[in-house]
Amino acid sequence: MMKQIHSNYSLPFDNLRRFWLFGFLLLLCRCCEGIVKLPENMTIPAVFAFGDSIVDQGNNNKLKTAIYCNFVPYGKDFQGGIPTGRFSNGKTPPDIIAEELGIKDLIQAYQDPNLTVHDLPTGVSFASGGCGYDPQTSNLMSVTPLSSQVEQFKEYIGKLKAAVGEDTTNQILRNAMHLVVAGSDDLANTYFTIGIRRLQYDVNSYADFLVDSASIFIQDLYKLGARRIAVFSIPPIGCVPFQRTLAGGSTRRCADSYNQAAQLVNGKMKPQLDLLTQSLAESRVVYIDVYKPFLDLIQHPSNYGFEVNDKGCCGTGNIEVTMLCNKYSRICGNVSEYIFWDSYHPTERAYRVLVKDVIINYIESFV
Repeated sequence: MMKQIHSNYSLPFDNLRRFWLFGFLLLLCRCCEGIVKLPENMTIPAVFAFGDSIVDQGNNNKLKTAIYCNFVPYGKDFQGGIPTGRFSNGKTPPDIIAEELGIKDLIQAYQDPNLTVHDLPTGVSFASGGCGYDPQTSNLMSVTPLSSQVEQFKEYIGKLKAAVGEDTTNQILRNAMHLVVAGSDDLANTYFTIGIRRLQYDVNSYADFLVDSASIFIQDLYKLGARRIAVFSIPPIGCVPFQRTLAGGSTRRCADSYNQAAQLVNGKMKPQLDLLTQSLAESRVVYIDVYKPFLDLIQHPSNYGFEVNDKGCCGTGNIEVTMLCNKYSRICGNVSEYIFWDSYHPTERAYRVLVKDVIINYIESFV
């Protein structure tokens, strides 16, 4: 049985074992048939994720925070109905992207106690629910900030080098897809709901602060070997059920001020990412617009086979998220009709609709 990966990881691989492991990896990738057909001159051997709850695969499970969900009914439609700490009823974007690319079925959390050396070469998630580009966001939620996710990435690279060697590690990092998903909690929580940053910034200057912070983080990933970096835009956060309840008035309409702030950040982010691609040699830093497709999904749910666009499947659907969505909560009769699982996070089916649009439209940008 292969030894599991923990913080005190130590596994003395000789060259033969490294050759065997990498050969096993290649065989595994060839056996996985992805839906997305890559260009002939392109390979994506791994998926890494950084950021917030959208790509947190369970890293928050053992943190002393209220932002975790390794309990029922989360994971209701996951493999075996097991809650893993993914903020949904089933798979989340890292899993679906890896599946669509034919890499592997699941992307595990870096802090998963069941992580083995076999899982390392094809990618892991370092993300932490409640995290943001603003360090204050992680502090408020007692979760892992992006700066610490970078440190974990450094630790991971050391483990990967011990497993497959430095040359293979560099090749994996250079060709892998590095997902960066953050910003929603900065605006929804730190700026609007809690309001701590409104004492220091107006919306425009806070947007500049977030974009500058994102740029620094991306450059940190680049210094560690990442070359293909996909930065997801902030979605229409004013239309998620929680924010509708909080700031949408008696009719629970979309909170326009929240959406306008998201668009402001997004509008500043794209040109900054273009500049990074130009200045960072051999890099592809790609802006992934999820705002427009997600808003279209919410505004025209029937076009995608959904019926409920303003409530989550869990509980009343208006306010339940993390600990408020629990084993005592009522669960909707047909989750496939719902865009949202809880009052903040999409269902697996909604994620699949969005990911397919993202993959098909943006994959060739990384060539």
